[in-house]
Amino acid sequence: MLNRGYAYTSIISSKYQGQSLVSHLASLYPHSSRQAWLEKLDNGEVTLDGNTATGSEVVTSGQTLVWNRPPWIEPSAPQQFEVLFEDPHLLAVNKPSGLATLPGGGFMENTLLRLVQSRTPSANPVHRLGRATTGIVLFAKTPQAASHLFAHWNTSRVQKIYRALAQNVARQDDYEILTPIGLVPHPLIGSVWAAKPGGKASKSVALVISRTASTTTFEVSLNSGRPHQIRIHLSSIGHPLVGDPLYGPGGQPLEDLPGLPGDGGYLLHAHFLNFHHPLTGERIELEAALPPEFSLHAAAHGSNQAG
Repeated sequence: MLNRGYAYTSIISSKYQGQSLVSHLASLYPHSSRQAWLEKLDNGEVTLDGNTATGSEVVTSGQTLVWNRPPWIEPSAPQQFEVLFEDPHLLAVNKPSGLATLPGGGFMENTLLRLVQSRTPSANPVHRLGRATTGIVLFAKTPQAASHLFAHWNTSRVQKIYRALAQNVARQDDYEILTPIGLVPHPLIGSVWAAKPGGKASKSVALVISRTASTTTFEVSLNSGRPHQIRIHLSSIGHPLVGDPLYGPGGQPLEDLPGLPGDGGYLLHAHFLNFHHPLTGERIELEAALPPEFSLHAAAHGSNQAG
């Protein structure tokens, strides 16, 4: 089933001044080659400041670039989610693996946002989880709730606890991870968030839940909300997530990616979310049951509890 297509819009920044449009498109959207962009331009899919583009234009700072991607058949994705909490202001759901939170990366209709808004049109997510990550996603149903939650999301007023299955056996029982996170260049995908000296300040606290002969299961509390923070932080201390297609040791992206950055294969679960209700002040404590894969891994590999 075709979706409705999508208009990808960007504003040309000064650092791209003087590039040819086709070169700019190939660097901005590296999933398509220069030749592929020439075909899209020939099909009239790209406009520059509202005019159909040929690709030979020289871009200048401040111009509006739009790629009108035609409708396409999206990859399949789960269509069910569990409601954990709902009242007139909030909605919390348990997101399954394989379902993107927001449109992007080839998904427009097969997303949690579209599924939730089909039943609750006013709901908008306060945060997002990666497509392969499972667990609690909180939606605000009113502007007042959204404003309050956005203001306090990355503070101690909101407690966010995850469960993660990582490579290698932890030597300590707990870690405070302060690795800064920023964008780094990548030869295949342009740029990606990763461990970066001088990047944005970030903090995670990781406690060992159990160990096997080759893995460690961590409980991770977030004190900031950087993109891919848990995956980057755990890999930065020598514990990349088992099956992670993007991050390797040191919190850096793998050079030869085994798949697309959004692909799954790892176990990361938003387990607990605790906060005060933005309107009533009531303490809200949410829990999303662990996916069975965590127990299956522990049973198959004979885990030992920490301590």
